[in-house]
Amino acid sequence: MESEAHFPTTSSDPDTPRAATTAINRTLHLLLSDDSDSQIQAAKEIRRLTKTSQRCRRQLSPAVSPLVSMLRLDSVDSNEAALLALLNLAVKDEKDWRNKVNIVASGALEPIIGFLQSQNSNMQEYATAALLTLSASTINKPTISAAGAIPLLVEILRYGSPQARVDAVLALYNLSTYSDNISIILEKKPIPSIVDLLKTCKKSSKTAEKCSALIESLVGFEDGRTALTSEEGGVLAVVEVLENGSLQSREHAVGALLTMCQSDRCKYREPILREGVIPGLLELTVQGTPKSQSKAQTLLRLLRDSPHPRSELQPDTLENIVSNLISQIDSEEQSRKAKKMLAEMVQVSMEQSLRHLQQRAVLSF
Repeated sequence: MESEAHFPTTSSDPDTPRAATTAINRTLHLLLSDDSDSQIQAAKEIRRLTKTSQRCRRQLSPAVSPLVSMLRLDSVDSNEAALLALLNLAVKDEKDWRNKVNIVASGALEPIIGFLQSQNSNMQEYATAALLTLSASTINKPTISAAGAIPLLVEILRYGSPQARVDAVLALYNLSTYSDNISIILEKKPIPSIVDLLKTCKKSSKTAEKCSALIESLVGFEDGRTALTSEEGGVLAVVEVLENGSLQSREHAVGALLTMCQSDRCKYREPILREGVIPGLLELTVQGTPKSQSKAQTLLRLLRDSPHPRSELQPDTLENIVSNLISQIDSEEQSRKAKKMLAEMVQVSMEQSLRHLQQRAVLSF
């Protein structure tokens, strides 16, 4: 994501505690000088020292305030060096979020949000990456939202560079885990841009996982469900993640479709069935996470012709539900895939039942 800057380095090994302390003291002294070139050199050195060392990130926490002051200078070089240094100070800070919280508390959000609107594409990318990192802190989520970051992140998601768009959707996902932010995100109509990114990214990627998780949250609202079904290929993009995504992505995808169907079965059953969801759901009932398996089985029951239990002549088993659904599939290829998955599902079910009987037999002796 970041290009490596070229700047003078110290001869000491920063992984050695004494050498690191010497380098840190020298760097902090440079950072506090009145000379802008010295400040820039210090910021670049902080970025280098904190690239891989958690110890240096802790020891350089006093640098946060002067680095934030550099963000306010009318100098692109100072802004860039300070922002990249702050980014490295904030990463790998999950234990107590100390640096992340300190950066926001020191007033960094105002200039960072300003950089989101910059014509300088590098600064826009760095600012988006900074908000992604800072938004990982639970404490920062409401503050970042209140500062007005969400509308600008949605704009970046629409029109930014490829890397900025990815970081924007990940930042929006982070912010969406604070429940008050979901409606704010939805108001800015991000779903077309999320779907567009979901269509083009690798379905097993972290990007696809966070896109699917964000969609799952947004379809909890009627406006979100309407936006997804109105977007060309929207439901299909979710179905493709359900089929080809990581385990976590597939769990979010089936959760999104289930939320839609549970909210209004009559309205969303056909749009979901139309995209050939049955083979993927059958596979999830066998190979998904426990949550995915449960959600897939519930969704299969909702997707069949009648949501009500069958008569005693046709018990309400998953196999009968799926057979009923397969009979309604128009596509020969989809029907073939579904029948194959049904056969595999039945085989796995029989094997599980046999193991259960064998375990009971052993326990009875």
